[in-house]
Amino acid sequence: MARINLHNAFIVNERETDTWEETPHKQNFFELIFIDEGTGIHIINNTKVPYEKGCVFLMAPEDQHSFEMKTKTKFTEIRFTELFFSSKNRLPDRTDWLERIEHILHHPNILPGDAIDNEEDRKIVWFAKDMIVKEFKEEREFYWTIMTNIVTTILSIIARNIITRYQTEGQAMPTVYINKADEILSYVRQHIYDTELMKIENLAETFNMSPNYINNFFKKETGESIRQYILNYKILIAEFRLKNTSAPISEIAFQLGFNDESHFTKTFKKKHDKTPKEYRETYGHLLKS
Repeated sequence: MARINLHNAFIVNERETDTWEETPHKQNFFELIFIDEGTGIHIINNTKVPYEKGCVFLMAPEDQHSFEMKTKTKFTEIRFTELFFSSKNRLPDRTDWLERIEHILHHPNILPGDAIDNEEDRKIVWFAKDMIVKEFKEEREFYWTIMTNIVTTILSIIARNIITRYQTEGQAMPTVYINKADEILSYVRQHIYDTELMKIENLAETFNMSPNYINNFFKKETGESIRQYILNYKILIAEFRLKNTSAPISEIAFQLGFNDESHFTKTFKKKHDKTPKEYRETYGHLLKS
């Protein structure tokens, strides 16, 4: 089974195609999929669900999915990880909110296809989606905070629809079991700032594996070693903070667990061919306004 890894906290992608080239895959991120145009079949965890213009799907890391197009289809994909809601990004802490709707984020298999039943809610969600796309493309001041609030609204509306659906049908909310690789990915993203917890021996102890086994298992499932995933994820967090905050480079280095600013600079430059200072000067456009 193929897996797609997302290191960025948030990505918006628009595409149009009449052939789904990707093999069925799992992913390490949450994904909202909006059907802008087209018809066909969305295969979610081996269940075939028809789709048409206006449908909204919520996918989570343990899901696998693919599409069979009947007509040319235009998608809007909004992908995000837990870090998108993290107070570490200097945004309001949404821990309590996440706990209130974690049955949506952690139990997405309860969605038998289209996530929205109420048509008034559908209008709101689609309007919100258009706002996210606009903010993501324009990157105007405070765009990240605005997008976070809008995604929060969309997920809350989906949560309301799911709760209403199951209350109407008189069903209990089912339990979904997440596989071990997804548990490790989620744990790493949630504790990325804790250097001790990110040590291989501590990760191995947390997941009841030996250090060698957990590293080999993780690489087999995701295509990269735990150390490489952690490093790549830290660099992408650093990219975001360099572009969108005025935090001192030494502070970013310290919070991400680098030995010192020099170590951080050397590691960052190896990936970008720019020092953190040069990267901020090139891409930190919001800080110049």
